[in-house]
Amino acid sequence: MLDCAIIGGGPAGLTAGLYATRGGLRNVTMFETGMPGGQITQSSEIENYPGFFEHDKTGMDFMDGWQKQCFHFGLKHEMKKVERVAKTGEYFTVTLEGGETAEAKTVIVCTGSTPKRAGFKGEDAFFGKGVSTCATCDGFFYKGKPVTVLGGGDTALEEAYYLSNIVSDVYLVHRRDTFRAAPSTVERVMKKENIHPVLDSVVDEVLGDAMGVTSVRVKNVKTNETKILETPGLFVFVGHDVNNGVLKDVNSGFICEMNDWGQVKVDLSMRTSVEGLFAAGDLRIEAPKQVVVAAGDGATAALQVISYIQEQA
Repeated sequence: MLDCAIIGGGPAGLTAGLYATRGGLRNVTMFETGMPGGQITQSSEIENYPGFFEHDKTGMDFMDGWQKQCFHFGLKHEMKKVERVAKTGEYFTVTLEGGETAEAKTVIVCTGSTPKRAGFKGEDAFFGKGVSTCATCDGFFYKGKPVTVLGGGDTALEEAYYLSNIVSDVYLVHRRDTFRAAPSTVERVMKKENIHPVLDSVVDEVLGDAMGVTSVRVKNVKTNETKILETPGLFVFVGHDVNNGVLKDVNSGFICEMNDWGQVKVDLSMRTSVEGLFAAGDLRIEAPKQVVVAAGDGATAALQVISYIQEQA
């Protein structure tokens, strides 16, 4: 019987494992099919995590120390895919690929979310080398330079506004002639002199060289005309897929309360609507999608797990 099963090995999962094991729990296992670290391992440089300011270090370098620290304190890592989680009586049953199961007193789900890809040519090749899905993470790299933003919803416009205070110009590309964001957000964005809407258009291809992105080719969907935007950065905001599959039962219904976007409803202690089940990181509602926040979520969830188990004893 596990004291705690942690599903997902990104910053939230690793931090949960660290706090749970250092807090005295003896049987804590993290289920992650690949090497732990999460999406941040794809970043070429980290600048916004407090205390980490080494420009020659990548996201992979950044997370390497986390793994060593967590495993040192006794966190176990199982490279097995979790199919689903179910509360069976007082405890949880974690069903793994192939039908194997594990029993746990508590579960922390940290499976995160995955930014949707737009599907234009060069997107995958230049991801992390000029193509980004996080303005807070990467915007400062383009200080004083022009960038392109793709998207027309609230997130895209909010991130475009954020970038406009850092970069010289923002070219905001949207496939329709009006934005889908809240009217107040649209009004605020349209008032910024260095945000330039490029409407009825899509990104056709991102261009670059061995150093990264050099420009973006956009195509007007009504006229099929193309033009080149000379920008070294392209930020894509076309939504996220929440990785919530493990929280579905055999009938595809969710075992805990979710919002309309498939994010887990939690309180400030990362507790879900099911006793003993916690969610942390990008999977939860209102997640800022930042490493520092995900780590905080993981620590909070683990401390609550310790308290929960002590109360059950």
